[in-house]
Amino acid sequence: MASTLALAAATESLGFHRYWLAEHHNTTSLASVSPEILVAAVGARTSSMRVGSGGVLLPHYSPLKVAENFRLLHALHPGRIDLGVGRTAGTDPVAEAALQYRPGALGDEHFAQKVVDLLGFLDDDLDADHPYAGVRAMPATEDGPQVWILGSSSQGAACAAYLGLSFSFAHFITGEFGPQVMAAHRRGFTPSARLAHPQTSVAVSVLCADTDAVAQGLATSVALWHLRREGAERGPLLPPEEAARLPLTDLERARVEQSRAGMVFGTPERVKDQLVELAGAFGVGEVVVLTNCHDHADRLRSYQLLAEVFDLPPRRR
Repeated sequence: MASTLALAAATESLGFHRYWLAEHHNTTSLASVSPEILVAAVGARTSSMRVGSGGVLLPHYSPLKVAENFRLLHALHPGRIDLGVGRTAGTDPVAEAALQYRPGALGDEHFAQKVVDLLGFLDDDLDADHPYAGVRAMPATEDGPQVWILGSSSQGAACAAYLGLSFSFAHFITGEFGPQVMAAHRRGFTPSARLAHPQTSVAVSVLCADTDAVAQGLATSVALWHLRREGAERGPLLPPEEAARLPLTDLERARVEQSRAGMVFGTPERVKDQLVELAGAFGVGEVVVLTNCHDHADRLRSYQLLAEVFDLPPRRR
């Protein structure tokens, strides 16, 4: 937690625009089990950049409770809160069942309806015949958080387009057909009270280092970490030198190479060129950078180098 808060303060000073917190469960190497709590903590440690969830896994929760949490966060940090929601489980099947912990829990096939209800609670405009009409998400505020749909498939993109919401494509999960999914989102976008024109971004796994060799070692460590499924089976990120010594089967070696192919890593200029090319392919003006490392110092250095090579304007706190 201390590293997360320190990184938030550092990236704000470096000039980054947003800081999003993910949601994962039953995974020893990932501590972000409750993004809304971390959003509050990061909001208190920062003063100007936007802070949000990347994202709340809506199938697990009541739309009313999510709306209440984020209206409260917006009241604490007005004009700075993003509510990103996703439909993945974020864990293994047993932990997923424990999260829902009730018979007849709605699965992710009801994601779109949950988003509609979430917006109804956030905007206090549920249909008059809605079973929960008259229930208000408090506290009352003049406006609310910016809502994003996070996804790695056409389903999330279509939901965001139909409802007129911002959309972020999770390239770090799958790079296949991403530009086509984004193009379809723009074609199908319906203007809404929240958004007149499409607002999009692409989320990318990035590892920037002073040398290509260091960046390659960091990328290999992350790729090996991805060999195990999210949840109880996934262990910690290994130091790059230890990861390089692990014996691998031919299949594991192929999977590591496949995982590394979906990352952007290298020296600053090399990373910049790849990110600019990727942003152009997706037609976006904003890239969400996801950097996982064994060592916090390597992670912070990656963001420092990115800020320098993209000439981000530093902020005074």
